[in-house]
Amino acid sequence: MSEHPVLGQLALGYSPMIDRQRAVVASRLTLFPERPESTPDAAALLDALLEVWPASDEAEPMKLTLRPLEPRPAGARGVPLPPTVKNAPVSLNIAGESLLMAVMEAAPPPHLMLEIPAFMATDATHAEAIQRLREAGSVLLIKGRPLKALAPEVLACFSHSIVDVSDERRSEATATPGVRSITTVQAGTRSAAEVERAFQRGAVAVLGWPFDDPLPAAGARHTVASDVSVVLDLINGVEREEPVSRLEAVLRRDPTVAFRLMRYLNSPAFGLSVEVNSFGHALMLLGHERLKRWLALLLASSSKAGFAQPMIHAAVRRGLLLEELGRGQGDPELRGEMFICGVFSLLDRLLQQPFAELMKNLPVPERVQQALCGQGGPFAPYLELLRAIEQESLYDIRECSDQLMLGPAEVNRALLVALGSARQLDG
Repeated sequence: MSEHPVLGQLALGYSPMIDRQRAVVASRLTLFPERPESTPDAAALLDALLEVWPASDEAEPMKLTLRPLEPRPAGARGVPLPPTVKNAPVSLNIAGESLLMAVMEAAPPPHLMLEIPAFMATDATHAEAIQRLREAGSVLLIKGRPLKALAPEVLACFSHSIVDVSDERRSEATATPGVRSITTVQAGTRSAAEVERAFQRGAVAVLGWPFDDPLPAAGARHTVASDVSVVLDLINGVEREEPVSRLEAVLRRDPTVAFRLMRYLNSPAFGLSVEVNSFGHALMLLGHERLKRWLALLLASSSKAGFAQPMIHAAVRRGLLLEELGRGQGDPELRGEMFICGVFSLLDRLLQQPFAELMKNLPVPERVQQALCGQGGPFAPYLELLRAIEQESLYDIRECSDQLMLGPAEVNRALLVALGSARQLDG
């Protein structure tokens, strides 16, 4: 990624937009100006974001789809997510009125969704700018509950409304006047139960990580899926540097595991100049240490948990972000361990086993085990920074960054590189 000085003037957080199938359909990027009175260069900021979310020449033209909510019984599946979101991979939540106005003036490309606070949407002085963005094809979301009715021509500019769980007043999906004539994206969901209630009320998507559910209890009996068992055996075999023939025999026990591994290794994010066509070929090209990193990714993606997709989405990005944050230390072994630490940081939820039990069958470096089992160590502060970024908490991001002696530009650049690499893997 290019150097962008504007990244030193912001703090960034992100969260997923999850649809009714529990799939991540877009990311929400929250941008905090480092100083409330400052206005970073909006054009330079958009240039940085376009390196991660470039406009696609093959994308279908944006078409606004307003879908009034029809009265329906509680628990009905409701309307699907309109195609506008499927063509727009990121929603920009800009926490600063002056910066938001500057971005609006800079005319962001249509594939970047833009969130407009309700107080700005109801202010007549912003009506022309909002309509101009809509006419240019932008997907706009109104954020929060307006205190008065929007002008019809302004309301028509918004594809969705974003309503926080704390401000939710519906008991079921019913049509009501005003902003409720457009579909709702529920923000602030933190558990599977909150997500389920949001969809029962008629939300077409939710914003937030479902990480607040109780952790698996120690000592409970767990059934290990066949693909998980294959990946664990591969990791242990690579750790022991077993012969390629034996490792390939393990891989043949589950062809889907072999397919997923080859897909990862041949993705643009991996950066190999030749196509990998067998496990032995991969081992020859990569060596044991690099291959272990990608087997870690494969293990995390083997989960069949109810919210597996959002958690796998997070685990991949955590690994890539920690790896990128470790780049400046010039130690490839350390970077590899940080990658594994990030990818495995949600493994207890993904595989529904406590870390204390997982570590009995999973060979990981001591520094990784310390962080995952809550025993401190050098990687623990990095995990805290990850959580602050996912929670989009400006205070915590600053505090964790300061503890690690990382500047905003370094953290933000690492995050954007990780998000861009993860998108290549997702494809």
